[in-house]
Amino acid sequence: MSALATALPAALTTAPGTSFAASGELQGTDELMRILGLLLPAIGETVAMVGIVMAVVVLLGTPLGLLVFNLSEGGLFPNRTLHTILSWVISIGRSLPFLVLMAAIIPFTRLIVGTSIGIAAAVVPMSIAGTAFFARLVENAVRTIPPLQVRVARASGASKLQVVRSVQLHEAVPILLGGLTINSIAMVDYSAIAGTIGAGGLGYVAVVYGYQRFDQNVMLATVITLVLLVGAVQLIGDLIVKKTTPQLAKPRIG
Repeated sequence: MSALATALPAALTTAPGTSFAASGELQGTDELMRILGLLLPAIGETVAMVGIVMAVVVLLGTPLGLLVFNLSEGGLFPNRTLHTILSWVISIGRSLPFLVLMAAIIPFTRLIVGTSIGIAAAVVPMSIAGTAFFARLVENAVRTIPPLQVRVARASGASKLQVVRSVQLHEAVPILLGGLTINSIAMVDYSAIAGTIGAGGLGYVAVVYGYQRFDQNVMLATVITLVLLVGAVQLIGDLIVKKTTPQLAKPRIG
């Protein structure tokens, strides 16, 4: 009985601290797993959204930008009227803030994908905004090509299509890849805004689980994830641009 009496106070004095520490570690682990459970699927949804949109952007924006440039005065088939119309259309697509564009074309989005919420609904306005942006980047990239290269190609018997493919696109590849990187980062930003219409992704997690529920841990984790994602896109883009940019030959000494 005396042994129990002496052991019990010792257990009471040591157990609480140990149990509290273990409880704190358990709660921290549970919180981490909860946040990861929200972020990992959201990252996949964001990457899927941006990937689909960028595929559409490249397929539509590249020929549109080439067309706008070649319809201009210094292009291969100048047409002032068509150039003015297309240029205005692109400018309108670029000038509208994405949130306004997203709300303004809801009827069109419903017509195309049958819904105004979710990833499919977000892809439509993101593709329109991204295509207009990338078309202007393509136009500016092709404008940097010296006209002499085009004249030489034409004098050599190249067709207009061959000039577009072998001179304009080929010479502008590094600049186009840099523009593609910028556009991809913009689409990551737009995907976060699209979270406000239930599109999923990191923006949805930040708004619903972070902002509306006043969960600072989720909000901070989402911000850090977005920063890291944008940094990864920029790093990969820079590496690809370096690989495709012709390097100046180093002069030999001696």
